[in-house]
Amino acid sequence: MAAASSKRKGLIVDSLIEAFEPLMKADPDAFRTKFRKMAADPFAFYRGSACLFYADMASLKDKYADDRTSKIWIHGDLHAENFGTYMNSEGILVFDVNDFDEAYVGHFSWDLRRFLASLALMGWQKALPDDDVRELSATYLNAYMEQVGHYVEQPRDHAYALRLDNTHGAIHDVLRAARMATRVDLLDAVTEVVDYDRRLRRSGTTRELSKTERKKVQAAYKRYLTSIPAAKREHHEVFYDVKDVVGKKGFGIGSAGLPAYNILIEGYNQALENDVLLTMKQGNIAAASRVVRDKDVDAFFEHEGHRTVVSQRALQVHTDSFLGHTTVDGVGFVVAEMSPYQADLDWGDITEPAEMAPVLDSLGRATAKIHCVSDDDSEESLVDFSTEHAIAESIGDDRLAFVEDLVDFGLGYAVKARKDHLLFVDAFRSGAFDLVSAT
Repeated sequence: MAAASSKRKGLIVDSLIEAFEPLMKADPDAFRTKFRKMAADPFAFYRGSACLFYADMASLKDKYADDRTSKIWIHGDLHAENFGTYMNSEGILVFDVNDFDEAYVGHFSWDLRRFLASLALMGWQKALPDDDVRELSATYLNAYMEQVGHYVEQPRDHAYALRLDNTHGAIHDVLRAARMATRVDLLDAVTEVVDYDRRLRRSGTTRELSKTERKKVQAAYKRYLTSIPAAKREHHEVFYDVKDVVGKKGFGIGSAGLPAYNILIEGYNQALENDVLLTMKQGNIAAASRVVRDKDVDAFFEHEGHRTVVSQRALQVHTDSFLGHTTVDGVGFVVAEMSPYQADLDWGDITEPAEMAPVLDSLGRATAKIHCVSDDDSEESLVDFSTEHAIAESIGDDRLAFVEDLVDFGLGYAVKARKDHLLFVDAFRSGAFDLVSAT
């Protein structure tokens, strides 16, 4: 027993170091903060350790993976808290999957397994009996399969989305909260007016750029503009004019150590309320890419920023019209709008199974959509077959067996994640991560 725990602890430490060593060296303070947050509870640990999950997937025999279903665009880090709102390029407020930093090509069931394990962890934290978690997991999977079936019958239907006019309960509340946000409120929070013009606020989380770095960022910004699809490009004369730039580093569980910049641009006109905020963040290596052995996939991407953007367009309908990519010193970055209309689903007040079930039905359908429908401007050619047919054929007629298999996995992996969390905390406390150990 002790030997097994020691071996597992070694895998946890090795997986995290392999995934993050360059970033740990570049910004040990950020990763110390990341690891402190991961130590808080099993769910936080699970969120921050996708690399460990895929290390386990590498040795898992996946009966639902074949030549096609092992090569589908996946989110890569699908868990219960990676859903929220965004304003799509058609001007419609949508509730959907978000955060595509780990998106890649892989087994479609990996997304489902990762989500179900997160649901089981959440159920444990809410003290739900296993039978309730099983039923809720089945609700999610049945909705997923039903929506995949819809795309099999209606392959050209890209209109399905969770919107203000077709949702209720917790998801509708998130959409309404996002609708109440305004660009002016966001601008007032992160900018100030100086000499009749806006500039980005300077704070403890921002830094001034040297002339050399600012020149590099401005050159990267010009390269980024060429990555915006023609159909989503604005043609107002002043729209993309840069007004201010600051450096910024993320200290969240997912973005620790990744260099980033905030960019303020003019927008539709010179009225101050129309200024637009952009983020330019370095892309990181997708966790799934460490276990996918496909030379065509690996060679397809120019850099991690390109990989993230191509993947998001393949997974999300009507993506952010600002979404694009660039490089700084040859390293890939992702550019997107810092939108005021982003609001995440908060599970804190969704506690009873009866409240959770309709939410999970919607999340199952949203998951099916990312697997089956792409943005009109998606120009990728890696997945050149009908994914909905491939998924439906892989599941086959015995849907009950599919549900039981994945539900068992989710509950079992949640138990493993809870044990892994304790091993991680012990390893961190004892200095196993020497690059981020407190000095």
